[in-house]
Amino acid sequence: MNKNEIKGIDLMPKTITLRLSDTDYAAFAAYAKAENRNLANAIETLALKQLEETLFADALEMEEILSRKDLLKRIQTGIEQAKKGRGTFVD
Repeated sequence: MNKNEIKGIDLMPKTITLRLSDTDYAAFAAYAKAENRNLANAIETLALKQLEETLFADALEMEEILSRKDLLKRIQTGIEQAKKGRGTFVD
């Protein structure tokens, strides 16, 4: 295993090509300048922030989830069924 891999996952940074309209480019460039970042770092930072907000529960949402014992029981049941390969995965 190479030093840039953990459990078969390549940890080297990836380069992508991104096509932006002039308006969007100007908005990202203005953000980058205001935050004293280069353009690539600004876009990466904003993208990761959006992912975090979309994929994960914030503290208030987590508090709500943890306070609902019925929901926690259903989540645990789902985890157990998934481990046994039972149930249907929905996209």
